[in-house]
Amino acid sequence: MSISINNTPSFAPENGGNGTILKVAVKAKELAEEEGKMALKLIESAGPATSSSAPVGSAGHNINIKA
Repeated sequence: MSISINNTPSFAPENGGNGTILKVAVKAKELAEEEGKMALKLIESAGPATSSSAPVGSAGHNINIKA
């Protein structure tokens, strides 16, 4: 059994001189930027809430870790 790599179809758009490859690259860049923005929003929303008020009470502030 032999495999020929010369006859495999290419899934990339062919350069027909009409800017197809450039359009695909621009769209891919735009999508990557949007995904990056969404990822940053997700990371920021998962972080601790920044609040200016101090915790109320003293329970749980001092934890004895000695056995």
